[in-house]
Amino acid sequence: MSVQAAAREVVSTDKAPGAVGPYSQAIKANGMVYISGQVGLVPGTKDFAGDSVEAQAEQVMSNLGAILAAAGSEWGKVVKTTILLVDMADFATVNAVYGKYFPENPPARATFAVKGLPLGALVEIEATALL
Repeated sequence: MSVQAAAREVVSTDKAPGAVGPYSQAIKANGMVYISGQVGLVPGTKDFAGDSVEAQAEQVMSNLGAILAAAGSEWGKVVKTTILLVDMADFATVNAVYGKYFPENPPARATFAVKGLPLGALVEIEATALL
């Protein structure tokens, strides 16, 4: 008896920035959606929403929301996120923005300080959600 490979579907929307490398915005598989790390680029441009971590974090969350919707999911179904920050001093600022999207029962999360992010971004967030 052979085992059939699980279905895998690429998720893409023009309401979030296109990939800046060889990856998909998100992948749906086995009742889950895996969203690639999003930075604060305004969809359809190569411009950041602003120079501040707060402006970029707001855009990151908007981008994640657009991809969740395109995948058929929503904020309440997010089970895990990972936040990457260029400066851990921005932790509280990003938390304030992030917390607006998860007012109750927030997902599991990890936050890391990194040396740099793509295109000079100040924050990047990836997410995993139920469908």
